[in-house]
Amino acid sequence: MDDRNKIRKGKQNGSALLLTVLIGFCILAIIEIIYGQAQIRMERERLALEEENNQTVQELKAEWNQLKGTPSVGTESVEEAGGEQSGIAEAEKTLTNINADTNVQDQASESVNLPQTATVPTEDEHQYDMQIVFLGDSIIDSDRENGGVASLISGACNAKVYNMAMGGTTAALMPGEDGDFATWISRSLMGVVNAILGNVDGSFLDGYRAGEILKECDFSKTDYFVIEYGINDFLTGKIYQSKYLEDGGELAVDDLHTYSGALSAAVEQLHTAFPDAGILIIAPHYCQFYNGETFIGDAYSLNYGYGTLVEFSRVAGYVAEQHKEDHVFFYNAMEESGIDAYTADKYLQDGVHLTAEGRVAYAEYASRLIKADFYPEE
Repeated sequence: MDDRNKIRKGKQNGSALLLTVLIGFCILAIIEIIYGQAQIRMERERLALEEENNQTVQELKAEWNQLKGTPSVGTESVEEAGGEQSGIAEAEKTLTNINADTNVQDQASESVNLPQTATVPTEDEHQYDMQIVFLGDSIIDSDRENGGVASLISGACNAKVYNMAMGGTTAALMPGEDGDFATWISRSLMGVVNAILGNVDGSFLDGYRAGEILKECDFSKTDYFVIEYGINDFLTGKIYQSKYLEDGGELAVDDLHTYSGALSAAVEQLHTAFPDAGILIIAPHYCQFYNGETFIGDAYSLNYGYGTLVEFSRVAGYVAEQHKEDHVFFYNAMEESGIDAYTADKYLQDGVHLTAEGRVAYAEYASRLIKADFYPEE
């Protein structure tokens, strides 16, 4: 009885082994079939690419042959132009090498690129919709080439931009700075405007990008001047918002040594010289101020004796309102940029300067204002 059970179990084990072997052969056969089909498909695609490439090469050869026998319009014939003949010979040599190359996909790519005569437009060839000149401090001067405010606005408005902003500058002349044209040295807003108008020798801008732009830019083609100042005027603790007091009195200070006076003078001079250009005044944005690691106040609370930053912002709006008939409009960055006490950690990197996200938010609203003015029908 035990022997019969052993024999039966042996037969069952043998059957199971045979079944396993058969299943294995089946799997291998299926894999081979799939692999074979893939190989066939790849071979077909390779042949198709090769045929397409050969056809492209023949077309290119015909095109080069035609060029060899046809003089360029307005130039000497190909036979007389040794340099051109050399170029054609090199092209034919390249075509021959391409035809012999084993990498068919690379062949097609190189063949298609050879006769291309169109090139990517250079900066000067690009068709811009408008020209914008920026006058400001480090808020505009920072990150000129890599996502800065001016470059972001340039992209959004398809504008040719001339960024004359300089970090650390004010709109007003600092106490002690002379307003005499003959001895002018101030890099303030008034200094840049007077240099643009030719009132002063612009050599005081040498070493700054603004000095280079002064020589490059045709300011008569400007569609918009963007004026952004105020934070440094506030931070100096030495510049008055205005010489005019609320009670009707006046301070014994020259207008150009006040924030509102400098803004007004710049707007008036630019409008007189370039009456067709619009002027966008940007107010200071919300800031938080620190003494080292210690928070000492924000735009609404800190006052160095000449008003809070919010009050400087309101003065910028007042100047824009006074000159709105001269195509002056206003960006209230204090309230419309999205930068406030709740977003300061996200949009401000040191309480004052903008992060990458802050620059995007700041520039987005400015771009909307400019485009709305430039394309009023949209």
